[in-house]
Amino acid sequence: MLTVNSKIKIPLREFEFSFSRSSGPGGQNVNKLNTKALLRWPVRSTRSLPPGVRERFLEKYKRRITGDGDILVTSQRFRDQGRNVADCLTKLREMILTVEAPPKTRRATKPSRGSKVRRRKAKEINSRKKQMRRPPSKDD
Repeated sequence: MLTVNSKIKIPLREFEFSFSRSSGPGGQNVNKLNTKALLRWPVRSTRSLPPGVRERFLEKYKRRITGDGDILVTSQRFRDQGRNVADCLTKLREMILTVEAPPKTRRATKPSRGSKVRRRKAKEINSRKKQMRRPPSKDD
């Protein structure tokens, strides 16, 4: 069971893992053992995510979702399958946590009277400063 928070728990039977050979350093291990983990999760059809969280997840990670509606998460950080599987689950958990809270709606506000006055004052000071830089006109 992947526990994201107290409300979201995903059973491990929903995940499909496959393994392949990792790239990078590792000596003879890298040529013999399938340690790279690939997690496949059908996020479009899962019932484990609340609808709002699922929609935010699909929107945020739409580039990472396959045509079948699966998300793919890979890990080859470690030299053994078990830790790479745990790393995949951790990555997926963090992805879900980023979209778990609904975004706050922005309330339109107006500038305060004080901020309007400060803005005008700053503009007047800047204007005077630039007027002083000009060469004197022929009328002066």
